[in-house]
Amino acid sequence: MSTAVHRDSTLPAYRTLFDHTRRMGQSLSPSVVLPTVITQTHALCALAGQAREPVRSEGLRLAARYAEYAGWMAQESGNDKAALWWTGKAVSLADSGGDHHLAAYALVRRALIALYREDAVQTIELARQAQRSSHTPPRILGLAAQREAQGHALASDYDSCRRALDRAAELLDRAAPESLTDVRPDSPVSPVLGTGTVSDPVAIVTGWCLHELGRSAEAISILDREIARIPQDAVRSRTRFGMRRALAHAAAGHVDQACALTELLLADADALDSATIIADLRRIARTLSRWHNSPQVQQLYPKLTASLQTTAL
Repeated sequence: MSTAVHRDSTLPAYRTLFDHTRRMGQSLSPSVVLPTVITQTHALCALAGQAREPVRSEGLRLAARYAEYAGWMAQESGNDKAALWWTGKAVSLADSGGDHHLAAYALVRRALIALYREDAVQTIELARQAQRSSHTPPRILGLAAQREAQGHALASDYDSCRRALDRAAELLDRAAPESLTDVRPDSPVSPVLGTGTVSDPVAIVTGWCLHELGRSAEAISILDREIARIPQDAVRSRTRFGMRRALAHAAAGHVDQACALTELLLADADALDSATIIADLRRIARTLSRWHNSPQVQQLYPKLTASLQTTAL
């Protein structure tokens, strides 16, 4: 196969396939999506290895994004060790393809793993490491500042959290459309880094943080508004942040609303089989147990328990 064919048809096809795979990941279990992503990563690496420049480097950069997404699906499946391995593989592939910025984004991904382990210190440190180079694109810096804010919220540090959120908003506002790509703004094979389904990531992360900081009423107001803006077909994002909204309602003592929201999300949670969603589902169960005599809680708990048992299998 000629270099021209690789560049004009093969790489764009893999680029389109990447977007399709991410859409699949919004509605399917990681156990379904991850093997496909791994196969695509290996195939793209093989193609890149047979190609000449600049196709080789473009192929390796795209393979790096596949590997990074494999890391996310591994984390969603509950395998943090595999998530870290695939994230490291993504950095290696990106470096070989001339993208030296993905290493910073990998720190943001590692910080997310620490966040779900409720390790505030590690979350903050990894997110700060990602922000140390002024040469890092503004989008990655902004995503790192968001993750730092979540770490500060976990540590109950309101002022530091707000400063990090303000910095994230400034950086993401500064990020021009071309900075959404990995290396080259004219490259046809560079997918957007971070979420592509949330229109205002800083706003929804602010709601997330406010809940952690014990400001549930403020969190609910923001999450209600921002979740309504997430596309209906972005099931994973809607369920992930929807669980956070239900948790905020539970923490605020809105038992009826928390139960109603949770029940609506259970079917999607079962289908997605997401470790991050399950983590919040467990927190909801613990929080609602305070009102174990409530009729709404008693009605929900058998379904909630069955869902947790199903996703644990």
